[in-house]
Amino acid sequence: MFALTSSAQEWTRFRGPNGSGVSHAKTVPTQWTEKDFNWKATLPGVGHSSPVIWDDKVFVTSAQESPGKFFVLCLRVEDGGVLWKREFSFVPFEKHKFNTFASATPAVDEHRVYVAWNTPEHYNLMAFDHDGKTVWKSDLGPFNSQHACGTSPILYRDKVILGSDQDGESALFAVDAATGKVRWRTPRQTVVTAYSTPCLFEADGQKPVLIFNSQAHGISAIDPDNGKVVWEYTKAFDKRSVSSPVIASGLIIGSCGSGGGGNYIVAVRPGTPAKGIEPKLAYEIRKSAPYVPTSVSLGDLLFLWSDAGIVSCVHAPTGEIRWQERVGGGKDSFFGSPICVDGRLYCISSTGTVYVVAASEEFKELGQYPFGELAHTTPSVADGRLYIRTASHVISIGGKAKAVSLK
Repeated sequence: MFALTSSAQEWTRFRGPNGSGVSHAKTVPTQWTEKDFNWKATLPGVGHSSPVIWDDKVFVTSAQESPGKFFVLCLRVEDGGVLWKREFSFVPFEKHKFNTFASATPAVDEHRVYVAWNTPEHYNLMAFDHDGKTVWKSDLGPFNSQHACGTSPILYRDKVILGSDQDGESALFAVDAATGKVRWRTPRQTVVTAYSTPCLFEADGQKPVLIFNSQAHGISAIDPDNGKVVWEYTKAFDKRSVSSPVIASGLIIGSCGSGGGGNYIVAVRPGTPAKGIEPKLAYEIRKSAPYVPTSVSLGDLLFLWSDAGIVSCVHAPTGEIRWQERVGGGKDSFFGSPICVDGRLYCISSTGTVYVVAASEEFKELGQYPFGELAHTTPSVADGRLYIRTASHVISIGGKAKAVSLK
């Protein structure tokens, strides 16, 4: 066994700390071979959710399409062995060909792991203890979308927060983390389903707010205690919002787009209602902007990774583009989002190739590794290890501790 530190708790939600996608781990390599894997675990079915980690446990979801089965799994950090697996049956339904029935990333704390998944009739939010026992299950109502769901839950203090911006009756939810009881429900306008997972924004001297993105409401700041709207910039998007909000140099970054193009990034200066200051647009970026991938902010630099593999370095305060370069020679597409580990960007393509690029004012491709499997996922990092999730595998790479057999 090896000693675990608090860094084992750094990746407890989609894209890690506050959805930033940033880790300062020093033991994740830029290049590797299969011999460098700590382990590779095979999952039942397929999925696009990312792993989350707490201490010596990795939590991940997957789904079998026919017959319909949804899985929640807990793996050992040391060797990828299955500690427990929960299985739930459902009737398969229509979804986007690029989506799966397990695309929402869980959230985890010291007590429980929280999982969202849907059928057209039920939007399920469930909590399990770390031994796999069901603690509670909340049915948040129908979920109507031609593409199925994919928004991930997050934790704020003693509440689980989950968006339900869908094609049907839309709302934002906060449920009690211990009981699953709805603490507040904020009705939303309906235009098209949004897939944006919220983050927290806290300006100096102000109460923190939850940031949600959707076409119907643009960029919304929500009071996490009661669900009330603090401010909104409703003119942000004219298309579907899939990426999640990111904080960069005090600005809120979001994007929208479509399969047919027209993607763009917005940077919005937050409002300050107490001072009578309304939110306003700081700038837009329309050249090679991402639709699905979420951006990464590091200092005053903002990195965009487009669906076609064009990476942009932007001066976040002004929107000035410092460089734009294509990775993969134009042969790869991207649905997963980049993360930044110790000043390096990691992003996996839909064909399973991980590209590593320097997160700096000078473009430099540092490495790539082809897993050769379908992957629409975002990597995770905890306790110095990188976790890559392909459609049907989880792979552990890096870290000071080597894999240890528990058999």
